[in-house]
Amino acid sequence: MAPLGKLYVPDLVVMPTELIAAADPATSDPMDASEALLVVEITSRGNAREDRTKEYRAYARAGVPMYLLIGRFDTRGPMATLFTEPNEDGTYKHTDAVPFGKPLAMPSPFDVQLMTGEFPGPAV
Repeated sequence: MAPLGKLYVPDLVVMPTELIAAADPATSDPMDASEALLVVEITSRGNAREDRTKEYRAYARAGVPMYLLIGRFDTRGPMATLFTEPNEDGTYKHTDAVPFGKPLAMPSPFDVQLMTGEFPGPAV
């Protein structure tokens, strides 16, 4: 994830199919973050703190409904953390964190269990 001017470019964004189909490929205008279904950031040693602080607040303020942080370098050990229900104050109402190896429930519209067992832990 890298900032692009005042924008963040996530590692993965899931957008509604109808928005993608209606987008004009000739323009380079970014889609509104609040229209995303899910934003995913995968931390590295160098960006873990920014993903947990600045980007977390920016996505919440933008109204991104789900922010998934895949953190190999979490202080609690490798964790997958899903933040839901953004507040305009830059926080999320709900947080669900699981260590790598445990399933993470992804709410509607996904309604799946994210299997984190294959996520690589930090290099030893």
